[in-house]
Amino acid sequence: MSSLNLSPKDIYNEKLLSNVHPKDWVNPEPEPIYNLVVLGAGTAGLISAIITASLGGKVALVEKDLMGGDCLNVGCVPSKSLIASAKAAHMLKNAGIYGFEKTQPDRENFVNVMERLRKIRAEISKNDSVRRYRELGVDVFLGEGRFISENCLQVAGNRLLFKKAVIATGAKAFVPDIPGIKDIEFLTNENVFNLEKLPEKLAIVGGGPIGCELAQAFARLGSTVFIIQNSRLLPREDNEALEIIKNVFKREGIEIFENSRIANFSNLGGGKKGIFLVSDSKMIELEVDEILISVGRKPNVENIGLESANVKYDIKRGILVTDYLQTTNKNIYAAGDCCMKWKFTHAADAAAQIVVQNALFMGRKKLSKVVMPWCTYTDPEVAHVGIYEEEAAAKEIDVEYFKFDMDENDRAITEGETEGFVKIMVKKGTDKILGATIVASQAGEMINEVTFAIANGIGLSKFSQVVHPYPTRSEAIKRVAGLYNKSRLTPRVANILKWWLRLNRR
Repeated sequence: MSSLNLSPKDIYNEKLLSNVHPKDWVNPEPEPIYNLVVLGAGTAGLISAIITASLGGKVALVEKDLMGGDCLNVGCVPSKSLIASAKAAHMLKNAGIYGFEKTQPDRENFVNVMERLRKIRAEISKNDSVRRYRELGVDVFLGEGRFISENCLQVAGNRLLFKKAVIATGAKAFVPDIPGIKDIEFLTNENVFNLEKLPEKLAIVGGGPIGCELAQAFARLGSTVFIIQNSRLLPREDNEALEIIKNVFKREGIEIFENSRIANFSNLGGGKKGIFLVSDSKMIELEVDEILISVGRKPNVENIGLESANVKYDIKRGILVTDYLQTTNKNIYAAGDCCMKWKFTHAADAAAQIVVQNALFMGRKKLSKVVMPWCTYTDPEVAHVGIYEEEAAAKEIDVEYFKFDMDENDRAITEGETEGFVKIMVKKGTDKILGATIVASQAGEMINEVTFAIANGIGLSKFSQVVHPYPTRSEAIKRVAGLYNKSRLTPRVANILKWWLRLNRR
């Protein structure tokens, strides 16, 4: 991601830049020493800085590019804006289900869709702006930061001495070394939101969450979309969840190549690009207008002076940290995508809170104790928290799970969104929740209820005692609890209850 690559140069992108990397910004005079110096102003860095400043600490925040990091600029905010427009287009095309005439959105509307995206991003950017953080007591330094010793970081000619530091440099799109890739212009999440023309044909290399979300969005907006994945689609997710998403994708015209590899890319001229791939032992050629590479993230750990700071790192894994997020330099911590397997905005937020407690207040908070949910924002959404059945088996934990299908949920039926389910896994013989997968419209909202239960040791049976408004999708969680309670009704207990009821008829 680079502010230099931000386009088009319209009023919304200019507003964004004026907030998160203003041209006229003058770095402040450094304090003699800081309680905390933060390298990187993405989610982890922003949260670390703002908490420290709110508690009265002297904190410096260093950013070489755009405040807000990936989430604001090239991640969550623009992608969810695009997904929302794509869902509106999908609703128009399927208006007949709701009693209206179907409408085919014009491909030319893509210009308006992207303008809306930039407008939303610019509006939200004030929350991550340089000036806001200055007003809240943070010394913001724009420029390339680099450690020059174990307790000093240099940026734009300024030396920032610190008691403690946090590395929050994030990650960038990983680009595989596939033959021909250097000969073509390709997209990643870092420039896909610069598009002003809808690709007629779009190939997405990578079938993880980002690839799947953008595949469905572009297909709904009018692109012919191909997904090329070297394993199965959404490899981390539940098999039943995957089958639902694949069926939805196929119905919406997305062509999926699973367990396939790309032999090479080629430049066909005239803006066209060729992809030669091997799928089902056959060589297939695709001719497309754009190629989006979405095969994972690479931590930003190079050229920031980690060697001088005595901070060990791995090019692939990122900065090496303990469960307390402490690096090999006891005074330097790390948080977010540069060091964690969970590469989510909310994970970076949680990690930053741990770092501040551990670094500044002698805390002993562990990242491993965090109950981390996540959601893939396809339609329907796929949300998960806890462990999967395969992980339980590897740990030799006996489990059982209870499932309720959304086609029996009245709210889902009334809104025509019945694909999906709620599946909750418990330790066998108990109601202790080990994991849950929800596939539904707004699954990302629904999973929070289960996450709260796991984090607070609340068993599945307790959900049956909680009144849920009718009709809501979250009623499905209560219905799962009902299935659990019904499973506890052994023949012996059933006979006792029958005897009691007969007795009370006399």
